[in-house]
Amino acid sequence: MANRNINWDEFFISIAKLSAGRSKDPNTQVGACIVNQDNRILSIGYNGTPNGFADEDFPWSREGGFTESKYAYVCHAELNAILNYHGSRNDLKGARIYVDLFPCNECAKAIIQSGISEVVYLSDKYKDSDNNFVSRKILTECGVKIRKLDNLPHEKIEISLLPDEPLNIR
Repeated sequence: MANRNINWDEFFISIAKLSAGRSKDPNTQVGACIVNQDNRILSIGYNGTPNGFADEDFPWSREGGFTESKYAYVCHAELNAILNYHGSRNDLKGARIYVDLFPCNECAKAIIQSGISEVVYLSDKYKDSDNNFVSRKILTECGVKIRKLDNLPHEKIEISLLPDEPLNIR
């Protein structure tokens, strides 16, 4: 266990990953955390069903036709974080969004339109896809900074929900 504090990037990406744990998606759990320029959390989100759609009735499959798979229905973490924010839209201008998976092209458009100025991410699992190509192109063209979190000082942060148990940082 380390005695060092985690840095801001580690803190906010940890919040995004913790949020991902709320997702019922059996294949890909994604979380997002939007932060202003003063390092204050504005909103969080995770990928999941639209409000009012019962999780157990949701087609979580990756296979099948458009109407039988999750892709037509799921709300992505980035979009949920943007929609979950209830303050002034001006507050999102210049903000950063932390996501554990690089955003799709639809979320990239929402990020741009909301005024978020930086995307900070961990995984680029779909980097060779057409969707990812378009996402990078429009984010870059619209002046949104893209930053992959590499070489974080700590590899693992463990949180215990037991009282009086410290944060375990490795």
